[in-house]
Amino acid sequence: MAVTRLKRKDRRNKTVSRLEVQFLKNATNIEVGSRSLEPKHSQVVKNNAILAEVAKG
Repeated sequence: MAVTRLKRKDRRNKTVSRLEVQFLKNATNIEVGSRSLEPKHSQVVKNNAILAEVAKG
């Protein structure tokens, strides 16, 4: 059975949907007590600390 090439539109849809899934995974909120806690040296943790500081002041 021959391998069929995807048309340009379908190739684009495939990559766009893959990137969307990746973006949504990254965008989900990490809740307190979650199994996927951020490491304490992570950039997200640093950003949250700075935002909290700015919000207080």
